[in-house]
Amino acid sequence: MTFNSIQIFLERIAPLAGITPQELLELQTPARELTAQLHVHGKTYPAYRVQFSNARGPFKGGIRFHPEVELDEVKSLAFWMGIKTAVADVPFGGGKGGVTVDPKILSREELQELSRAYVKAFYQHLGPTKDIPAPDVYTTPQIMAWMLDEYETLMHQSTPGFITGKPLELGGSKIRDIATALGGVYVLEEAMKKLNLREKTAVVQGFGNAGMNAAKLLAEHGFKVIAVCDSKGAIYNKEGLDISELINVKEKTDMVTSYKNAQQITSAELLALPCTVLVPAALSGAITKDNADVVNAKIVLELANGPTTPQADELLHGRTILVLPDILANSGGVTVSYFEWVQNNMGYYWTDAEVREKLKDKMVTAFGNLWPEYEKGPHDFRTVAYVHAIKKIVGAQRLRSG
Repeated sequence: MTFNSIQIFLERIAPLAGITPQELLELQTPARELTAQLHVHGKTYPAYRVQFSNARGPFKGGIRFHPEVELDEVKSLAFWMGIKTAVADVPFGGGKGGVTVDPKILSREELQELSRAYVKAFYQHLGPTKDIPAPDVYTTPQIMAWMLDEYETLMHQSTPGFITGKPLELGGSKIRDIATALGGVYVLEEAMKKLNLREKTAVVQGFGNAGMNAAKLLAEHGFKVIAVCDSKGAIYNKEGLDISELINVKEKTDMVTSYKNAQQITSAELLALPCTVLVPAALSGAITKDNADVVNAKIVLELANGPTTPQADELLHGRTILVLPDILANSGGVTVSYFEWVQNNMGYYWTDAEVREKLKDKMVTAFGNLWPEYEKGPHDFRTVAYVHAIKKIVGAQRLRSG
């Protein structure tokens, strides 16, 4: 979704949130847009950091290294983070960063230099009480470690709360690697209780980090995962896939279609399979007005960012298919990032079980805050979540401004 389309969407739902034209304008306008040119080994890479509303706390959001990164995308993602932190009820604003680069063609030395150059460019606007970065597309715990080291070198002090998604040895949190998928599963289980759904079949679209973890966790929670796909193809077995074996096959061959105990189907056929939950965990815009009519799930659990277009949202809502939107469903990642920041700031670290328990409590509470309003109708769950978040952000700003 372009930033202009976000602004139009906000204009449409602003009356539902009861905000003034001036408050709408402030909500549509980033607090800060930062740009830089990073010079690494004789090459120049455009870099960005965008910050949205710190009324509820410091800015928070990932840094992505990708060849298609540009300012409009970073603005949209920063805005979404602001909404997501409000829905999850963690005390942050929205932030996002990126570098226009293909990290796959960089050497380890170049990647480290680029990571450090990013911090040098923006460090005066970053920090544990200002703006806390995190990993995103093609950035890793190792990159977070380099960025942390650079920041601490520049600031001449130990500041583990500067960045999240770090290795455990440098103050990272337990379960951060599965937090997005696990948070989604917790939300899904709450929704199934509300809808009184007992059958537990799942289809997972995308088998990268989020999709793979989702499939594994769903299986652990008693779901029969009947189909998955990646960029190279899709597979289906109505009796269920052996997820542990499938993960081994994927890691060895980089293709889910190498898994033998299933039939190969098309990605279009995968969307149409009857199931309890469809999990879009790959690209944005995967479910559109052109294919929404074939979706045959009771619930769509959005682990990807923006996998359902606005037109598809309307069609699915009209067919009483519950879409659990990305701003709730995949907010487990930022929630555990918040836990990491808290642990860093207090210098005390929780166990795996403690973090899981705290994440479940946060996700169940976030869902529970939205469900009564959704039940009243007539709006879809996404609209309800956005209105809830906007009220919280604007409400915080009103308290500050009097």
